[in-house]
Amino acid sequence: MKKISLIIILALCFVFQKNTKLEASSKEVAKINEAVEVIEEIMSIPEKGIPPALLDNAQGIAIIPGVIKAGFVVGGRYGTGVVMVRDEGGGWSNPSFISITGGSIGWQVGAQSADIILVFKNRRGITNMMSGKFTLGADAAIAAGPVGRQAEAGTDVQLKAEIYSYSRSRGLFAGLSIEGAALQIDNDANAAFYGEKVMQTGDIFKDKGIAAPAVVNTLKEALAKYSSQGTFQKTKE
Repeated sequence: MKKISLIIILALCFVFQKNTKLEASSKEVAKINEAVEVIEEIMSIPEKGIPPALLDNAQGIAIIPGVIKAGFVVGGRYGTGVVMVRDEGGGWSNPSFISITGGSIGWQVGAQSADIILVFKNRRGITNMMSGKFTLGADAAIAAGPVGRQAEAGTDVQLKAEIYSYSRSRGLFAGLSIEGAALQIDNDANAAFYGEKVMQTGDIFKDKGIAAPAVVNTLKEALAKYSSQGTFQKTKE
């Protein structure tokens, strides 16, 4: 009797763990689908989107849908999203999941939720993020990004800023100052999505023996559509 009870308990534990994994994976899949939607909606209006030249020269991009603002006096924000880097062929890597936390300085007036996009001119910021928590403005210069097909950043911004930031809320899309916000790799989300207990972010970016869900190709295709560098290459599934 005890043996049968033990078998039932073990079976229930297996089912629970499997369902938990599926639930976590579904949450990450939904986040990537949200990121695809953000990119498609923003870039579908060239006059109001990220300048193509800026996206072409980007070495990394972070897409963080639905960042929530909370608090009245001091305020704060929290959200989760993905970050990707250029691969050797000029395309985009597999996404790593990230989180963002920080103060409310520079938030669009009246906004309670916003989509945030960060365009990295080089990989230094992403490399630092892979080593631990990374603070925008303190660990890398950040500036509100130019908007529109013909927009060009000012000379001083071109020389100093390593990251351009954008925000979309209430139907508005514009450059946003978010200095002080902290970015961090979400290892738990990466493990849930890619199905690995131990996952190095560098391996995700290099597609090192990693089988990624099909939704990753949808995100890569969306970015490739608006970038002239490289071509879209399907990831292994």
